[in-house]
Amino acid sequence: MKLQTPVTLDPAPVSISYSDRIAVLGSCFADEIGGRLSAAGFQVLCNPFGALYNPVSIGNAVARLGSGVPFTRDDVVEMGAGAGLFCSFSHHTSFARETPEAFLENANQALEEASACWKDCNRVIVTLGTAWAFRHDGTGETVANCLKRPAAEFSRYRLGVAQTAAILQGLVQRHPGKQFIFTVSPVRHLADGAHGNQLSKGTLLLATEGLPYFPAYEIMMDELRDYRWWAEDMVHPTKQAAAYLCDRFIEWALPTREWDLYESRMKEWRREQHRPLYSSGG
Repeated sequence: MKLQTPVTLDPAPVSISYSDRIAVLGSCFADEIGGRLSAAGFQVLCNPFGALYNPVSIGNAVARLGSGVPFTRDDVVEMGAGAGLFCSFSHHTSFARETPEAFLENANQALEEASACWKDCNRVIVTLGTAWAFRHDGTGETVANCLKRPAAEFSRYRLGVAQTAAILQGLVQRHPGKQFIFTVSPVRHLADGAHGNQLSKGTLLLATEGLPYFPAYEIMMDELRDYRWWAEDMVHPTKQAAAYLCDRFIEWALPTREWDLYESRMKEWRREQHRPLYSSGG
């Protein structure tokens, strides 16, 4: 009796090794992969601007990492909804600070460190979240985050397959010293509606055709299609499902000669996370 439809993985066209320096960019699923790799002792640069969801913003982030050009006062945006914080359209709101000066100091320090790491990276994992994007009508910029600004300031649009494919192929072609792995996030974007989410994911899947690709979205939709693998919001995978996807990725991408090392590093990390329920003190 078959209770699943397993996703068969082709041999990985790009591997990762403990000798590699790895950058992980993209949606919150990129944080899951980056966190697991970091816990296992890999050299990892993970989402230095925070989570990024659309391909344009990911491409812009890569360009900024490559140039290292600092952010200036012109990049600073006051957040909406009375937040009283300042950020930029290139960053996740976790970078927001109470003054423009504080934001720029933090953002540019992080950029300097991340840019140095990026130049040494030889493996890049990109997790694509959605083909939907928001363009700021005042600047024409496709934003990574709307920063709670009024919706009237933005125009929402969906990237096409050709445009998305050009962005992804451009990343590969402009960085011949780095090998890329792409994946589509298993997180559903139901704010776009069920049909809009499928159009978006379909766009991303078609755009990655012919590129090194790990099928995280397909594993979630087929092997883990039962609702018990979804969190309470029915949009994100549970922690167990996310761990399963990360394990499948590492088993796929890591050479067999390094599996024992990976397992030993993970056991060591789990021991470090363990906290005794009771202290031995009096």
